[in-house]
Amino acid sequence: MLRGLYNAAAGMITQQRRHDTITQNIVNVNTTGYKQTDSVQRSFPEVLVSMIGGEPGNEHRTLGKLSTAVFAEESLSLHKQGALRETGKTSDFAIVSELGLVDPATGENMSFDASGKYIDGNGEVIYRPQAFFTVQDENGEVRYTRNGQFHVSQDGNLLTSTGYQVLDADNAPIVLTGQAGNFTVNEQGQIVGVAGNPTGVTLGISVVDKPHALVREGNGVFRLNSTDGDGTRFLAAGDNAIVRQGFIEASNVDPSQSMVELTAALRAYETNQKVVQFYDKSLEKAVNEIGRV
Repeated sequence: MLRGLYNAAAGMITQQRRHDTITQNIVNVNTTGYKQTDSVQRSFPEVLVSMIGGEPGNEHRTLGKLSTAVFAEESLSLHKQGALRETGKTSDFAIVSELGLVDPATGENMSFDASGKYIDGNGEVIYRPQAFFTVQDENGEVRYTRNGQFHVSQDGNLLTSTGYQVLDADNAPIVLTGQAGNFTVNEQGQIVGVAGNPTGVTLGISVVDKPHALVREGNGVFRLNSTDGDGTRFLAAGDNAIVRQGFIEASNVDPSQSMVELTAALRAYETNQKVVQFYDKSLEKAVNEIGRV
């Protein structure tokens, strides 16, 4: 009996975490460059239940499989392209990318689904690489973001909305000269001066091979997971990605779908709650009534 109580309690905890994840997405529906987070749920391994005792030759000794509850294993960020919103500000930027990979087994381009996943012939899941702005935090550590809502400081430093330094293609801080509003950036991320002359400075657009393994730090900033190695490079000439000046990338959260998932999580939580209440009443009877006999 207690095993069923534990399973129901585990289900409630899992749905609570799922509810928290969806709520976080809804709160950030208007956050620039925000990437939706999905909660991954898995069940514990099933066990085979057999009879104890009885006749050794009984062919019905095996009773069947027993589930051992469910748990929220991890949260994965969904790095699909968000819609662009025009601002007209010269310090606002958005990345539009659809990077591809070639399947070495077939020699053809991988067909990624809407969530950016591809499953090869061996069942291995491969994620679409994604491009990010390269920034530097206050500790000098390299971080990645899709929030291109930048501004220029009085010293000419190009900074993020949280004050991180924007880096160029050489991992050096970008410092603009002249008037802050008199610069343009072409689709390749190259900064062009007032007279249309190239400055030799290019926005540092990093391509992350395994975006699903990035660690979210908050404020739209990600860092690499140290256990996954480097796995990054700067944008190359043949990559299908461009930079749009005067635009920002909106959140990729679907509010309607999030509300549907939020309702489903609530209903699942209530169902497990009813199961816990049932076991509670059964235990109450076992202790207070059956124990009197």
